[in-house]
Amino acid sequence: MEKGRVLAGIEFGAAGVSIAVLLPCCNEEAAIAQTVAGFRAALPGAAIYVYDNNSRDRTIEVARAAGAIVRTEQIQGKGAVVRRMFADVEADIYVMADGDATYDAASAPALISRLLGEQLDMVVGARVTQDEEAYRRGHRIGNAVLTGILARLFGRSFTDILSGYRVFSRRFVKSFPILNSGFEIETEISVHALELKMPVGEIETPYFARPDGSVSKLNTYRDGWVILNKILALYRIERPVLFFGTIAAALALGALILSIPLIITYLESHLVPRVPTAILVTGLMILASLNLFAGLILDTVVHGRREVRRLAYLSQCPPGAMPHAHADSSPAPSPA
Repeated sequence: MEKGRVLAGIEFGAAGVSIAVLLPCCNEEAAIAQTVAGFRAALPGAAIYVYDNNSRDRTIEVARAAGAIVRTEQIQGKGAVVRRMFADVEADIYVMADGDATYDAASAPALISRLLGEQLDMVVGARVTQDEEAYRRGHRIGNAVLTGILARLFGRSFTDILSGYRVFSRRFVKSFPILNSGFEIETEISVHALELKMPVGEIETPYFARPDGSVSKLNTYRDGWVILNKILALYRIERPVLFFGTIAAALALGALILSIPLIITYLESHLVPRVPTAILVTGLMILASLNLFAGLILDTVVHGRREVRRLAYLSQCPPGAMPHAHADSSPAPSPA
C-alpha cells in the first residue's frame, strides 16, 4: 500500500497500523482467488491469510497462487479455524470474512476507518443483499429471530449477529477465549463483546451471491437449531442466576399449586391423606432450592471469569493508540 494513506486521521499500512485479513475456507476453489484479489485491491498493504479447513478441492493451490499466506487447521469447524487464526496471527487490526466472495471487500476501508476513528473493538458488516439467491428468505427470517432472542436475553444486540464480515481490534482478538468449534462462532463473538461491554459498531455492506461453482454449506433449519442451542447455552453460562432462577421459580410454583389442596385438607381435618403428593411437593421445593443456590454460586464464578477476561482485554492497547507493531518491546533498564 502507498505509504501515507490515512483512515480517520491514522496512517496504516507499511509504516503505520498493521492489518491482517483472515479468510477461513473449506472447499472454496471457485471463489477464493476472487476473494483474495478483492481484499488485495481494497487493502494493498494488508497481509492476507487463508486458513484451509480440510478442503478436498484445490483451495490451497488457488489461494497460494493468488498471493495469500496459506495455512491449515485440521480440526473441522469454522470455530476451530477462527481460534487458530486469532492465536497465530499478530496484527493491530483484523479483518475477518468468508472465502466465498459474498462479502464486499471494497467496504473494508470504511469498516477500519470506523473502528480506528471511534476506537471501537469490533465493527460488524451488516449484510444488505444484492441478490435474492445470495441471502435466502429462510436465512433472513432465521437471522432476525435469533437476533431478537439474543437482544431479549442479553439486553442489547446487533442487527446481524450471524454476519461473518467483521473488523476487530487487537485487544478483542487477544482477549477472546474461543471455546466453540462450529460455525456458530459469530454468536459467541457477539456475546463476548456484549458481556465485556466493548465499544462496537455496525456498517451496512453489500452481500453478493456466490460465484458459479461455489456451493453453500449452510442448512437453514439444522444450523438455526444449533445457533439457538448455542444462544441458550451462553445464556446459561453468562446469566446463571436468571437461568437457574427461572427453573427454580417454575419448580416452586408447581409445588405451590400442588400443595394448596393439601393445605386446605390439613386445615379442615389435621390430616395429610395424599402422602405421595406431599412427597412430590417436598421434592419440587428441594429441587427449586438447589437450582437457586446453584445459580448464585455459578454467578460468583462467572463474575470472576469476567474479571479475568476484562483484565486480559485491558492489557492490550486500544486501536490507534499504540500500534502493536511499533510498541517498545525493549526491557526496562534495571535500577542502579
